[in-house]
Amino acid sequence: MSSFTRLLYRSFCTSPTITSPSASSSSPSLNTLLQGIVKERSFKKLVEKFKKCSEEHRFRCRPRVYEITVRRLADAKKFHYIEEILEEQKKYNDISKEGFAVRLISLYGKSGMFDHASKTFDQMPELKCPRTVMSFNALLTACVDSKNFLKADRYFRVLPPSLSVIPNRFTYNIMIRAFCEMGQFDFAIRMLDEMERNEVEPDMITFNTLLKALYEHDRFSDGEKIWAKMENTNCTPDNRSFNAKLEGLVRGGKTQEAVELVKELRTRGLKPDIFSFNSLIKGFCNEGNIEDAMRIYDDLAKEDCVSNRMTIQTIVPCLCKKGDFDLAFKLCQDSLNRHCLLDARLLQVVVDGLVKKSKLDEAKELVNLGRDRKYSRSFLKLPTGAEDAKLPTGAEDALFLETAALS
Repeated sequence: MSSFTRLLYRSFCTSPTITSPSASSSSPSLNTLLQGIVKERSFKKLVEKFKKCSEEHRFRCRPRVYEITVRRLADAKKFHYIEEILEEQKKYNDISKEGFAVRLISLYGKSGMFDHASKTFDQMPELKCPRTVMSFNALLTACVDSKNFLKADRYFRVLPPSLSVIPNRFTYNIMIRAFCEMGQFDFAIRMLDEMERNEVEPDMITFNTLLKALYEHDRFSDGEKIWAKMENTNCTPDNRSFNAKLEGLVRGGKTQEAVELVKELRTRGLKPDIFSFNSLIKGFCNEGNIEDAMRIYDDLAKEDCVSNRMTIQTIVPCLCKKGDFDLAFKLCQDSLNRHCLLDARLLQVVVDGLVKKSKLDEAKELVNLGRDRKYSRSFLKLPTGAEDAKLPTGAEDALFLETAALS
C-alpha cells in the first residue's frame, strides 16, 4: 500500500459511512467513493472519481483529501488534472465562502501553479466571495510556495490599500519567510522592525524563521540581536530557537559553547531532541573528536531519542576517516535495518573500506542489505577484485540505490 493510499485510507475510510441526503437508496455511500479514490491507479480515473465525490457536500468539507490528491498529481507532474479538479470546485456554492476559495489558491500554490492561484484570487469578486486579509495571505503564500518571491513583495506593497486590508502577523511572517528564502536577510529583519512600527506583535514563528535563517547562513551576530529582541517580548525561546542557535555555534566552530547551550536549554525546562544532539555530534565530528561524538550517540536512548539519517551520515564519514570501518558498518547496518536510508556514496565508501580491511563478508552483507531496501538510480558495487566472492543468489554484482546529497 502506497503512502498516498495509507493517508487517504486512514483519513477517510475509517469514518462512519456517509450517504448524501439527496441520494437514492441505490447510490453508493461516500466511503465507497473514497475507497475508489484510494485504490485507483489511473490518474484519469482518479480525477473522474474525485469529481464525482465532489458532488457530496460533506466530501467538500474535508480538505485533507484535496491536499493528498493534488500532491499526488503534482508529484506526477499531472498539472492539467490538478486544474481539472480544482476548476470543477468553482461551480459549487461553497466557492462563495472565503475559506473554500483559500483552499483552492493554496493548493495551486503548493503545486507551483501560481498563475492559477492568482487567477482564482482575481475571480473571487465575480464568484461573490469576499476578499479579506485571509485570502490575501493565501495569495502571498502561493507566491512563496511557487518561488515567485518578487511578486510576493510587490503584492505586499501594492494590494493592501486597494483591497482595504491591513496586513496582520501572518502576513508579515509570510514575507519574512519569503525574504529568508531569497537570501535577503536584511529585508527580513526590516519586516520585524515594520511589525513593531505598526504595532503588530511577533510570535514564535516570526522569531524562529529569522533565527534559523540567520544562524544557518553565518549571520550569528544578527541572530543574537534577534534572540535579544525575542527575550524582551512575550515569546520564550523554545526547542526550535535553541536548535537554530546550536547550528550557528557549530558552524562557527564553537562546539563547547554549544554544549553549554544544551545545558541552558535544560535549565529552562526544555528537553534536547535529536536535532539538538545532531548538532553536538556534528560539532565534535568537525573537530575530529569521534570519542565524544560516539558518547552522545550511545546516550541517545537514555534521552528517549532515536538516531536519524542525519545522525548516521554525520558520524560514519568521521569513523571512515579514522579507519574504524567495523563500527561504520554496524551503524550503517542498524540504520538500513530500521529503514533509515543513507546516501549511496557514503555506503560505497564503507563497502570499499571493508574490502580493503579484508572484511569481505561485511561488505557483501551491506551491499545485499541495500538491495533488499530497493533503492534506485545510484550504482553501488563491490570493488574490482572482490567480484569473485559471489553475492547471495540473485544479488548480481551490482544494485541500485536512491541517493540524496550528503550534508
